[in-house]
Amino acid sequence: MPSGLISVRLLSYNIRHCRGMDGRVSPERVAEVISACEVDLVALQEVDVGRGRTGGLDQAETIARRLGMDHHFQPALHLGEERYGDAILTRLPSRLIQAGILPGLANRPGLEPRGALWVEVTANRQTLQVFNTHLGLSARERMAQAQALLGPDWTGSPACASPFVLMGDFNAIPQSAAYRRLAAHLADARRIAGRRSGSATFPSRWPLLRIDHVFVGPGMRVRRMEVVRTGLARRASDHLPLLVELEIAPPSV
Repeated sequence: MPSGLISVRLLSYNIRHCRGMDGRVSPERVAEVISACEVDLVALQEVDVGRGRTGGLDQAETIARRLGMDHHFQPALHLGEERYGDAILTRLPSRLIQAGILPGLANRPGLEPRGALWVEVTANRQTLQVFNTHLGLSARERMAQAQALLGPDWTGSPACASPFVLMGDFNAIPQSAAYRRLAAHLADARRIAGRRSGSATFPSRWPLLRIDHVFVGPGMRVRRMEVVRTGLARRASDHLPLLVELEIAPPSV
């Protein structure tokens, strides 16, 4: 690593409310997958909080506690007292900047709501803006959501100075319009890292699709990027985790 650069290890992971490929719900198993990756921060999608189907647990808090991390949760879906959405867990000093719902389609009100979460973390006095999201299943919906993420409320905000990273389950392969829109404005960490194969994350047993992505803002260095393919990761969720190691220049004195 060039002298003076700050290294930060991040993970993006759709945990399917901790329901593994064997049908067993186990936040402990998900936490074990994350722990083995030795990351500073993890962006989780499909997190249950207080839902009957997963025993009423606060999965964000449960996983964070086992990892010794703080957590921030954004519920995209409310079903009475039950909530479901995205979370950011980190061992770095952090503060929540924004959490909100992304646009859907006016003519399809029954679509599952989708959200985004923006947290600022500090590593060796350098701040990093982290965005976590989970986009919809409809192509038109994803395009509207991608455009919103590039807009003034999210990565296009004056408050979002580089360095920043946008990560999550985009439900979009690289040939899709939503991916191309994002990649036209932000850099795909995979391309910076020089990865050209072996980046599929879904489904976990026989990964064929690259729909989980990490995008970075201007000037970011990507030292390493890989899909976590351990036996435990293949069982713990229907997605495999995506690991990225970033290098950030220290703040000017």
